[in-house]
Amino acid sequence: MTDKQNTKFSKNFWTVIVMEFFERGSYYGVMSVLSVYLVLNVSEGGLGFSKESVGVIKSVITPMLYLLPILSGAIADKFGYRKTLIFAFIVMSSGYFLTSFASAYGFVFATLLLMVLGAGFFKPIISGTIARETNESNSTKGFGIFYWSINLGAFIFPLIIVPYLKAISWSYIFIMAAIGTGSMLLVTLFVYKEPKKPETTKSIVEVFKNIALVLKDFRFIIMIVIYSMFWILYFQMFDTVLWYLTEYVDMTPVDTMVNGFLSIFVNNPGWKFDAEHVTVINAGVIILLQLFVSKITSKTKALPTMVVGTLLGTIGMGILAISMSPWVFIIGIIIFTLGEMTAHPKFISYVGLIAPPDKKALYLGYSFLYGVIGSGIGGILGASLYVHFVDNLKQPGTLWFIFSMIGVVAMISLIAYNKFLAPKKV
Repeated sequence: MTDKQNTKFSKNFWTVIVMEFFERGSYYGVMSVLSVYLVLNVSEGGLGFSKESVGVIKSVITPMLYLLPILSGAIADKFGYRKTLIFAFIVMSSGYFLTSFASAYGFVFATLLLMVLGAGFFKPIISGTIARETNESNSTKGFGIFYWSINLGAFIFPLIIVPYLKAISWSYIFIMAAIGTGSMLLVTLFVYKEPKKPETTKSIVEVFKNIALVLKDFRFIIMIVIYSMFWILYFQMFDTVLWYLTEYVDMTPVDTMVNGFLSIFVNNPGWKFDAEHVTVINAGVIILLQLFVSKITSKTKALPTMVVGTLLGTIGMGILAISMSPWVFIIGIIIFTLGEMTAHPKFISYVGLIAPPDKKALYLGYSFLYGVIGSGIGGILGASLYVHFVDNLKQPGTLWFIFSMIGVVAMISLIAYNKFLAPKKV
């Protein structure tokens, strides 16, 4: 086999890339507006839940999305990727569909749990398939395409599909997600092929043994806890930031500018910046600049770069406290995203550096714990602070100041970690 042939991707690879695009597009399409929909008045098409109750939902379902792949990966190894995908798409699409007409708090909570259960089983299958369908010559490129497809889905669905459906009925957004993920069941049944099984797979018992092994490493756990502070800020992009935008920021100047540009191509455009476009900005900046940012940081040390990324994220969040100007809001989101793009790849790299040589894959597999802690705390904390400082005291600036202080604590902690705990060779 020639090198050129060796770098080509299989049909199965492109199949799971399509699956990832539709699943992530459906997920981010829903998440880009979910917190707004749940608290919106019933007369306006929402469900009228309290922000605190929505914070509880988010602090349960999002950590589950990070935790479930530990078990689902082992289950998939035992029963097969194809069977696991069939289960995942049936459960996921059912969850989305049931949410489209659910209105009682307990029922909505249950349907979203169903959706996350499916997504949690889906998540490790795609990366696992890509790992099995690529080799040393094309693995880096393959995973690059994988991450690109995630952000492409997160960009296109909220930008194009969500605003159109929302104008008809909020429930159509969930039906869209049900169709987007349900259609992938057909792809699984008729196109996807079970990849070659590796010689060694993990049992569920081994999974729990590995968890205990990783949790004993205090240096690793402290790093996870520190880094999770940044992700407390990140998860505000799906909750408090959206509430603030819809309740306090007048985006008319942005709408006027964009519609002025669109009028060159169409008559009387009616584009409107809304909650879903926060996700669009985040994904769009990553699509445009991730390669550029990665090139700049490719030879910089991991921890100092993470400090810089956290600083940018903190500035992005803090900027929101300056003014309710729509331009300040957009600049804040862009700077925060630059911080995410700077810090996160280096975090992954750092985990690989501090892990014992024979346990690198294990440590990287459990590095996702930052998301469990960040989202678990972020949902309830964000909702509680928003109700107190914004709804009750009418002080949104104080809210963003508090979150930016969490970022400052994360930066100081990273600097202290680098000085006192980080291995000298790193």
